[in-house]
Amino acid sequence: MPFSSPAVNFLEPFTALSFIAATTTTLRLATGICLIPQRNPVYTAKHVADLDVPSGGRFDFGIGIGWLREEFDALGIPWQRRGVRANEYIEIVKTLWSEGPSQFKGEFYTLPECHLYPKSIQHPHPSIYSGGESLAAFRRVAKYCDGWYGVDRPDEVQAGVDKLKPLLAEYGRTMDEIKIHAAPLQDVTLDTVKQYRDAGADQINLVASRDTLADLSDTLDDVKRELDQWANELVVPGKSL
Repeated sequence: MPFSSPAVNFLEPFTALSFIAATTTTLRLATGICLIPQRNPVYTAKHVADLDVPSGGRFDFGIGIGWLREEFDALGIPWQRRGVRANEYIEIVKTLWSEGPSQFKGEFYTLPECHLYPKSIQHPHPSIYSGGESLAAFRRVAKYCDGWYGVDRPDEVQAGVDKLKPLLAEYGRTMDEIKIHAAPLQDVTLDTVKQYRDAGADQINLVASRDTLADLSDTLDDVKRELDQWANELVVPGKSL
């Protein structure tokens, strides 16, 4: 089954991560990525905070705006201006995560004065990582986020870092305030890890059982073997880079 098939068995992220949070103790959890303009921002804020609490503050919130118009049509959400909608929703979730009553009035959503509890374990909130390679995407990172979620090759990560630096400066920020996560689509070796490091990546996110993700045919033991292989070939030797 091709990875682009509509029958790919992706699980709803907050449901899956809640299960993983309950069965792990130190593993960091993240969405990679949650399409924030497709979701009600109040429920999004609630889901993120609720996941951060039982996980003990182990959650990172990866977001994007989406590329598939048919998804938006199926949800009855306008495709146009989804990036602007995403920016507004980021402001709303941050408002809801803050202390005290929350209130917001924007172009797409009006939030009457209300309270959201519980608050997240992490303060002021879980880190927000935004994906995308457009100028608008990098500006979203620079203005609203704690990191950029880049995809694929080291040279693309380097190009993203170069675009991000002047935009951060516009908002009085520096690269020291931003984390760069890379998600390679190809096999990774220790030499590749060095290239990502030199390009500015703080973390590499690998896809376990990528070849069989479409039909979920891998067993838990298969995934564990792959994770053990990465630990031995990449994680442990990578500590000395």
